[in-house]
Amino acid sequence: MQLPRRGAAIGLALCALALGVSAGAADKKPTDPLRERGRYLTMIAGCNDCHTPGYGMSGGKVDEKQWLVGDSLGWRGPWGTTYPANLRLYMEKLSEKEWVEEAKKLETRPPMPWFALNAMTTSDLRAIYRFIRSLGPAGEPAPAFVPPNQEPRPPYVTFPAPPK
Repeated sequence: MQLPRRGAAIGLALCALALGVSAGAADKKPTDPLRERGRYLTMIAGCNDCHTPGYGMSGGKVDEKQWLVGDSLGWRGPWGTTYPANLRLYMEKLSEKEWVEEAKKLETRPPMPWFALNAMTTSDLRAIYRFIRSLGPAGEPAPAFVPPNQEPRPPYVTFPAPPK
């Protein structure tokens, strides 16, 4: 009679262990592969270089909680002065479908490489959207565009006029 009890005890112990493992796994959020691809694309496409304050100057050592909140560093050239948008606030106003449609036809002032967004696949644009939305809203809107005939407030980077 001892053998069945021992077998039952081992079975109960294994069940308890399995339940403990699955309970611990339930505490972790499942990883969305599309979101993770968006994180990767955001890093390699240079989105943080302009849209995350201090990112380039720190060698990318900015806490992810601070990513993509826009910047007050202006980019001045013959077009006027532009500022990197707060992408976290921007994405809050759009559905995924609206973002993909917008990104495919977007044309903005320099130095934003809008042509790179236009060339991305729908899947990549969806991934970027999901990643940015997963960060949640944060920060303030970027300063407004300053026309070429007006002096922007510092700091700003000045681009030379294009060659003729």
